[in-house]
Amino acid sequence: MLQSLIFDMDGTLFQTDKILELSLDDAFNHLRSLNKWDTATPIDKYREIMGVPLPKVWEALLPNHSIEAREQMDAYFLQRLVENISSGKGALYPNVKEVFRFLKENHYSIYIASNGLTEYLKAIVRYYQLDQWVTETFSIEQIESLNKSDLVKSIIKKYGITNAAVVGDRLSDINAAKDNGLVAIGCNFDFAQQHELSQADIVIDDLLELITIVPQLQRL
Repeated sequence: MLQSLIFDMDGTLFQTDKILELSLDDAFNHLRSLNKWDTATPIDKYREIMGVPLPKVWEALLPNHSIEAREQMDAYFLQRLVENISSGKGALYPNVKEVFRFLKENHYSIYIASNGLTEYLKAIVRYYQLDQWVTETFSIEQIESLNKSDLVKSIIKKYGITNAAVVGDRLSDINAAKDNGLVAIGCNFDFAQQHELSQADIVIDDLLELITIVPQLQRL
C-alpha cells in the first residue's frame, strides 16, 4: 500500500527554466565584471547537466577556474536564484497545488528530495507556501556523498517509509527509486531525456495524471 510520494524539485515541481537563464546570466555577468569570463553564458551546457549537484555544475562550466572561484560563483548564483524566486520570476509546473491537495486529503505523505541547495529550496517552498502540504524538504547538501539515492534512503529511514514512489524528471530520480525499492515515476517535462525516462516504471506528461495513477498503485 503506497504511503508516500517523494518529489524532485527542479524540472518536476518548479519550472527552473524560468529563472535559470536569468540567474545564470546574472552570475556570468558578475564573472565578466571581474574579468574572469569573456564569452557567452554557457546555458546550453547547463541544460545538458541539469539535475546534478551544483558543485559538479561548476566543475563542468568552469573547468579552468580555481575551486575558490567556483565556490564564489556558486554563492553568487544561489543569491541570484533566491532573489529571482522571491520576486516572483519563477513558476511551479501546472497542477502542483491541485495534486498536493489531493494527496494530502487522501492521507499520503509528501516529501521533496532535491539536488538543489537548502536556501534555494527554502525560497521556493516559502514563496509558493508548499509547506502546507509537504512534510519535509531535503537537500543534497544534507548527504556527504551528494548521491540522491542516499538522500532518499535517509528520508525512508527518518520517517519509517516502506512503500513510496519517487517522482522526478532525471535518471538520478529514477535510480533513487530503484536503489531503494520504490516505484519510479518519470516526468516527461522540460529537462527530461527519453533514454533516462525509459528506465522509469511509469512516465507522465502532466502531474495531474498522479491523481489517477496513485490510487491504482494503492491497490497493488
